[in-house]
Amino acid sequence: MDIELKQKNYISLGGGVFILLLDFILFFSFTSPIGPKGWYFNPIIVIAVMVGGSTFLLDFMDETKRQKELELKFLEFVRNLVENVRSGVSIPKAIQQVADVDYGALTPYVQKLSNQIDWGYPLNDALRIFADDTKNPVIARSVAIVIQAEKSGGDMAAILQAVSQSVLEIKKVKEEQKAGAYSQIVQGYIIFFVFIIIMLVLQVYLIPKLGAISGDIMQGLGGSVSVGTGVKEPLDLQGVFIGTIFVQGVFAGLMIGKFSENKFKAGVKHALIMSIVGYLTMATVTGIFAKPEAAAILLLLIPLKWLKKDIFMKKSI
Repeated sequence: MDIELKQKNYISLGGGVFILLLDFILFFSFTSPIGPKGWYFNPIIVIAVMVGGSTFLLDFMDETKRQKELELKFLEFVRNLVENVRSGVSIPKAIQQVADVDYGALTPYVQKLSNQIDWGYPLNDALRIFADDTKNPVIARSVAIVIQAEKSGGDMAAILQAVSQSVLEIKKVKEEQKAGAYSQIVQGYIIFFVFIIIMLVLQVYLIPKLGAISGDIMQGLGGSVSVGTGVKEPLDLQGVFIGTIFVQGVFAGLMIGKFSENKFKAGVKHALIMSIVGYLTMATVTGIFAKPEAAAILLLLIPLKWLKKDIFMKKSI
């Protein structure tokens, strides 16, 4: 898909740049010590990128939806041509007769095809331009069959009927493939979020515990044996975990697209959703639990919630 910048794209890019500048102005220290003032600095950068690229993602999704509509309306267009050709009308004349029908997203291309034939374009050239303009592989293959059949002088009504049936079969196969892959899509998301939970448990609970145990061991050895340089700082693996989540999200999303629609391109939206949600979740939770007071408040809210629930149930009884 060719990238064409529109006003909404410039607005989203401007919004992303504005958020990015605010992030650096408010939450980044340019004096010693130089660096972010808090854990929320990097997540805000990701949010700025999301805002800046949101319209491009929406355009990509709209184009995918438009291509599906083109295939559906092309099937209707070919069926109308079959009816006219069977009545004894030539293909150029049949195209001009059905050009006034509303074919949704395909309408401008059909009208352009009719106008080119009316202006004296050769049928094969007009059909080739029609296929190139739609940029749809299904339509391109079907038009190529029609062009070759027209050159060989076969039964055009039967050939158009076969093309119509072929497009219908392709559409059915895609729908069946997508329906069959639905459970795999759900499983992919579930596995990914379970993976995030495991990474969070490792980062927030297990690694600090292991660091504390190793610290106690080092202190014990230092008290009895004169080796020592002191207790080492606990190992910080947050960057490794975030990178792992990002890689897992990107490739899991691409594979979901391949399974559901047989195209890696269809998995771009899943990859973006998984990687961005995974990163923001990991960065936010680890950032909050890095402050003991914030973590304590969150942990206290859980039993408080259940306590209120029990009191409410007792009152209702």
